[in-house]
Amino acid sequence: MRASFERSELLRVLGPVTKVVEARNTIPVLGNVLLAVAPSPDGITDGTVSITGTDLDIRITNRGAAKVAEGGAVTVSASKLGDIVRKLPANADISVSVEPNNLIVKSGRSRFKLPTLPPEDFPDITVGKFDATFTTDLAALFAPVKFAISTEETRFCLNGIYLHVIDGKLRGVATDGHRLAQHDGAAVDQFQGVIVPRKVIGLVPAGEIEVSVSATKVRFVSDALEVVSKVIDGTFPDYQRVIPRDNAKVATVDRAALFAAADRVSTISSERGRSVKLSLVAGALTLSAKSDEGSAEDELAVGYDAEPLEIGFNAAYLRDVLGTFSDPDVRLKLNDSGSPAVIEAGGALLCVLMPMRVS
Repeated sequence: MRASFERSELLRVLGPVTKVVEARNTIPVLGNVLLAVAPSPDGITDGTVSITGTDLDIRITNRGAAKVAEGGAVTVSASKLGDIVRKLPANADISVSVEPNNLIVKSGRSRFKLPTLPPEDFPDITVGKFDATFTTDLAALFAPVKFAISTEETRFCLNGIYLHVIDGKLRGVATDGHRLAQHDGAAVDQFQGVIVPRKVIGLVPAGEIEVSVSATKVRFVSDALEVVSKVIDGTFPDYQRVIPRDNAKVATVDRAALFAAADRVSTISSERGRSVKLSLVAGALTLSAKSDEGSAEDELAVGYDAEPLEIGFNAAYLRDVLGTFSDPDVRLKLNDSGSPAVIEAGGALLCVLMPMRVS
């Protein structure tokens, strides 16, 4: 193996791959990336470099350009190679070559020798067939719902986004039991729903990509990036049962104004779990909060003509929900003080927020 790269290109290729590699591993090769270079078929244009990392649940490969004198592949420490590339000057050129059991990295007067392991030892989790393949902007589908993914490891079935097809459209759903978000996307063919793990959500390439799904794996492919991940082995709860269908009291409110008011009122306490009370009467919404540190109140004009209603929410959760919408106005669909609220704006995104008791 003999190749050279522009530092910026090698850094770009390494970036998403190092996010997957775990810093500490009982299996040495899992701390490495698989670095492979290949010359161009015509011998004139630049060759290619591909860098692959895995934690046995996710395997990610990113590709870029390289000047390749001799093709080859090795595995080398992800953290050491990444640190070296980051610490070199911004406009540096980097060359690599192989000695027995070592990768030699050179740039200017800098020279590094890194131990390697055989590429044959690098695990492959990509084997197997996929049941469905389609093209969509998956990152855009996931973006408005990922805030609701649970972080409780004991509720492993909620530690991801449920990707499935309903009424002929792709849908992503996430919930932590306190809030729920669902977002509909493009029309695709039916497939068995899967739970995409939280760790892989941030690795989904932006824009239109090829998505492949099976009962045990998902694969995302863009021009340069390929991500294969195991799905969460479990059953996502029947989320549709918790979405109220008969919330007839509807308040239409300026989303940014409500977000700002909730943010102001919640400053009365720095604790995330503090509640904010919403008091609705015809044409007006009052937000209030109390704590040992004092009290706060704010009022907004709203479109509301039902009977007066008071309902409490976790202030941080309310802001999270409002922050995921981009529409100027949102609708709060309510029933009573003890029932979940539906928040929507008439588009493809719908959120449900559980109430809190307030005094």
